Amino acid sequence: MPELPEVEIVRQSLDKKIKQKRVKKVVIRNRNLRFLIPNNFKSYIENKKIIKVDRFSKYLIINFSDGNYCLVHLGMSGTIHIVDKFKLTKFTNTSFYHSPTLPKKHNHVVLEFNNFKVIYNDPRRFGFFQLIENKDALKERFKNLGPEPFDRKFNLNYVSGFFKDKNKYVKNFLLDQRFVSGIGNIYASEILFLSKIDPFKQAKLLTKIDCKKIILNSKKILYRAIIKGGSSIRNFQDISGTLGSYQKEFKVYQQEGNKCKAIRCLGIIKKKIVSNRSTFFCDSCQK
Repeated sequence: MPELPEVEIVRQSLDKKIKQKRVKKVVIRNRNLRFLIPNNFKSYIENKKIIKVDRFSKYLIINFSDGNYCLVHLGMSGTIHIVDKFKLTKFTNTSFYHSPTLPKKHNHVVLEFNNFKVIYNDPRRFGFFQLIENKDALKERFKNLGPEPFDRKFNLNYVSGFFKDKNKYVKNFLLDQRFVSGIGNIYASEILFLSKIDPFKQAKLLTKIDCKKIILNSKKILYRAIIKGGSSIRNFQDISGTLGSYQKEFKVYQQEGNKCKAIRCLGIIKKKIVSNRSTFFCDSCQK
């Protein structure tokens, strides 16, 4: 599933292309996504001007000039492609996630503009679109989600207070969107490795120093992932199909059996599956 950095890359690409543009036509080829696409979706969006594309957590937020919004969640396999009507472009994906080219199947929703199309592709159909009437309704939509790692609210008082008396593993909390929004399985393992914290340590046992490390390294790793992922699509006109490169910097994720990359550590990267999720960690330096 795309995590915060991957969704941010899509946001940057979309915002560059569709802000201040008017949607000329909407084509729905399959309403049966995670949630059924509303019957009024076409009439709701057609002929509206897009002011900008925002993001919260793993949600894309299309802002319209009339104060309405459309949320887009990519689910497990959703991708957004931009296809020029008058110029044949091989690489169309707005991020490095999944296929760089437009697949022939599972193109469920198309937004048509004057000179290009935005196509939503989703083989597993776990993604969804949601129409939001106004800013208050948008705020209400996200009220049960925790702050993003970049938010000032994600601070020592918040994190240490949340962890107090909690028995769950610290990694479980990093995946809990009610605690912090946008972190997924990949980055949770990387954050805890850089923090030198055992992912299976009870949250209540973390010190304030541990909490500071989690806060700092969450920002550091996600920011780095955005920079590395974005480097191949800084200018959407120059998309070359180059993959995002942050995966080359993984220290533990999918590194099972390799020697730990921490300086002076002789540990081996282990993999443990809990609740159908793979956790990667060093058996020596993560305490």
